[in-house]
Amino acid sequence: MACVLEAPLRVSVLSEVTASSRHYVDRLFDLDPQKVLQGVMLLYLLQQETSSTELRTECAVVLGSLAMGTENNVKSLLDCHIIPALLQGLLSPDLKFIEACLRCLRTIFISPVTPEDLLYTDATVISHLMALLSRSRYTQEYICQIFSHCCKGPDHQTILFNHGAVQNIAHLLVSTSYKVRMQALKCFSVLAFENPQVSMTLVNVSVDGELLPQIFVKMLQRDKPIEMQLTSAKCLTSMCRAGAIRTDDSCIVLKTLPCLVRMCSKERLLEERVEGAETLAYLIETDVELQRIASITDHLIVMLADYFKYPSSVSAITDIKRLDHDLKHAHELRQAAFKLYASLGANDEDIRKKIIETENMMDRIVNGLSESSIKVRLAAVRCLHSLSRSVQQLRTSFQDHAVWKPLMKVLQNAPNEILVVASSTLCNLLLEFSPSKEPILESGAIELLCSLTQSENLALRVNGIWALMNMAFQAEQKIKSDILRGLSTEQLFQLLSDSDVNVLMKTLGLLRNLLSTRPHIDHIMSTHGKQIMQAVTLILEGEHNIEVKEQTLCILANIADGTTAKELIMTNDDILQKIKYYMSHSNAKLQLAAMFCISNLIWNEEEGSQERQDKLRDMGIVDILHKLSQSSDPNLCDKAKTALQQYLA
Repeated sequence: MACVLEAPLRVSVLSEVTASSRHYVDRLFDLDPQKVLQGVMLLYLLQQETSSTELRTECAVVLGSLAMGTENNVKSLLDCHIIPALLQGLLSPDLKFIEACLRCLRTIFISPVTPEDLLYTDATVISHLMALLSRSRYTQEYICQIFSHCCKGPDHQTILFNHGAVQNIAHLLVSTSYKVRMQALKCFSVLAFENPQVSMTLVNVSVDGELLPQIFVKMLQRDKPIEMQLTSAKCLTSMCRAGAIRTDDSCIVLKTLPCLVRMCSKERLLEERVEGAETLAYLIETDVELQRIASITDHLIVMLADYFKYPSSVSAITDIKRLDHDLKHAHELRQAAFKLYASLGANDEDIRKKIIETENMMDRIVNGLSESSIKVRLAAVRCLHSLSRSVQQLRTSFQDHAVWKPLMKVLQNAPNEILVVASSTLCNLLLEFSPSKEPILESGAIELLCSLTQSENLALRVNGIWALMNMAFQAEQKIKSDILRGLSTEQLFQLLSDSDVNVLMKTLGLLRNLLSTRPHIDHIMSTHGKQIMQAVTLILEGEHNIEVKEQTLCILANIADGTTAKELIMTNDDILQKIKYYMSHSNAKLQLAAMFCISNLIWNEEEGSQERQDKLRDMGIVDILHKLSQSSDPNLCDKAKTALQQYLA
């Protein structure tokens, strides 16, 4: 493929090049494509061992300068297989040539158009790079920078870890060169991110008698450069989230958390504020105490409101570069603020109240739900989800701002990662005390949720059925019928045979909510009785845990509470035998659930109770009740005595 290279600032390139290679460089910037093609000679010369080391070094320098130009330059160089050529150059004995090749590799790898996997195609490359770390401070700086840019995800982390990255890079944290220290630190921040294995190793590594966490803490002191403070805070955050450092450790509570809050202040650059807020959101995401501490540190909740004020009004900005910069970072700031608010409000009611009372907060979230940036939309939905855990807010702020409308809009057409959080939020908005429940129903939610239960994505299936379960709770008969119609019997069976226990439990919860109040029970069992009894039988016969069986027996107890529905149990000897079996089960929860079924079947005041009592006596149920009335479990004992009284009355 032809290499078409666009010129960066020509002067800066040529100033690095001596006469011997100027001939080739001039051709690279020629408008004639044929001459440009000849510029590939640089790569050819680089690989010729007959070329002098000086010329090969110059070629690497020029190629590195070209790579600093446009992304098209990098693409062209990649098409010409520059990476294998430069990696080959690393085998040279000449240090200056190695450094020039590494500098060029660094420039190529930090470009967004370079696939990181190119570093890992040959297993010997990583070993060789580790060996080159000891050669000079330049090899250390460039190699660490390559590693930190090319370490994306657990597979890359594992490869670098298994090649001794921790041991080889740790001592660089105390290098005399700031650039080396900084690149080593960045390496650890990407190696440890969401990686317990690396984090647990780092916590025990020491350099010059000092453990790494202590070195990181020193690096986040106020007198250190901001970049260093932020990156060491990221290392400590990853180690804390992985469980390598306790959340109540002073290095987290007194050092890392305050440092990250400082990064959110107005004094910091916009990009620093983004990184600070996102790292803090991750640090406190799952820990209630850290959430509380952060919420009262430096007026953080109010400070974050400022993140929504970019770009500033155009009239206040005379500098067009500043406006461009603000515009570029505005959506990142909103995303970071939403993320941090979501973490802060994850558990504590008082914190949620403070967040919602922050100026225009609900309007900002509602606006965030319809932003063009997917990342901002996702962060806004996460924030809404966090706040929707509050009973008080569901009844007030959520209703005042009709939050359900933009949320339903988000659910119509969004990527899965947004759908998962949005449907979780909808589950909360459908709880029985939420005033949003009615309008959501009227806006076609049943059809939407039934379609989610058919998703291949597990979280979406769980959320779809969970929301329907909430919707069915104490609902009127029409809604229950609409749910059953929307789901279809076939889909209901599909969900009841789902391999995931969460889906199964939520589906049983839905059935239990559908089968509540007698008229509803009788109506649903008259239309779907055969299929429901079949499903109950399958589950009671299957290999399921105690909770699943208990929920299923509770559904039977609800059916037994119906007026006409109970006949579906009484005429099904198989089910009756199963109830009898569970009355004598070793698990008290299952015994109790089975007893509820029996109590509802034999209740005296209901028509046909005598015949039902007789049939159950003939099955040996009364004998079991007598035994259970002597049980050491007070619940079982009381329930058995109450049931026996029905026979005596």
